[in-house]
Amino acid sequence: MTDLTSAMPPPLADAETVDLSALVDTERYPLHDPRSPALEATIAKAREDLEREGCAVLRGFLRPERLAQMQAETARLAECAFFNTREVNAYFTADDDRLPHQDPRRLFMTRTSGFVTRDMIPADSLMQRLYVSQAMKQLVSACLGRERVYEYADPFAGLVLNVLPEGTEQPWHYDTNEFIVTMMTQQPESGGQFEYCPGIRTPNDEHYAAVGEVIRGESREAVKTLSLNPGDLQLFKGRFSLHRVTQVSGEVPRLTAIFAYSETPGVVGRLERTRQLYGRVSEQHILAEARYVQRADGLLD
Repeated sequence: MTDLTSAMPPPLADAETVDLSALVDTERYPLHDPRSPALEATIAKAREDLEREGCAVLRGFLRPERLAQMQAETARLAECAFFNTREVNAYFTADDDRLPHQDPRRLFMTRTSGFVTRDMIPADSLMQRLYVSQAMKQLVSACLGRERVYEYADPFAGLVLNVLPEGTEQPWHYDTNEFIVTMMTQQPESGGQFEYCPGIRTPNDEHYAAVGEVIRGESREAVKTLSLNPGDLQLFKGRFSLHRVTQVSGEVPRLTAIFAYSETPGVVGRLERTRQLYGRVSEQHILAEARYVQRADGLLD
């Protein structure tokens, strides 16, 4: 007898999906049952961690067999990554010679990393299926204490794969969005540690002096190092926490799936930063730039 299930095409990403039991360890994280005591405890702890540290980790989020599948998928996708090397400060802004030399806005670091954009990620990949699902959005919004989160409208961003081969790193920086969700799928042989300074700046104060001490290596008092394993789901408030990924060593690259959501629909990335990160822009980016409104928090991007 022919096994018809083996001949069926893999499921495509479906924004209405609420059952992720085939992908996620739902015995540990019962996303299908919002009133489950186990899920409520997970959400409560994530909220506490985010409030205290600006970071929360859901360990072993994927089923082991699905993690292996996602590792294979991302390893193939990594071959298509766009790489760019440039000198950047933590704010991705241009140099300003009117500022003192020790000002963090004048401290430039070499950033080399690769990205595979959403338009290059197949609709049947686990990354896409996780990103668009209602269950994932409900989990993220609950952990963040938000009523709802939305996918990006950006054709490139929202869902990307970050690729860090040997000798590359992500130097100290902030994210443009208030929070980010990530999952490392491949650990490097050495290096590639995630370091961050929770809440080192606030919506009303950049705290340049403290930031400069960290970037110059003068103080590690505010620096925390987070150990991550492939398959862990990380929620991080990267808009207010200075962070970096240390230099990767060895032949195995560090691969990380990035799931970006927003509290408002229709988000499209800034034109120049999109060009810097992905090497190209779309008509949507050009049109969105013309409609750009200054952020309410007034912080540098």
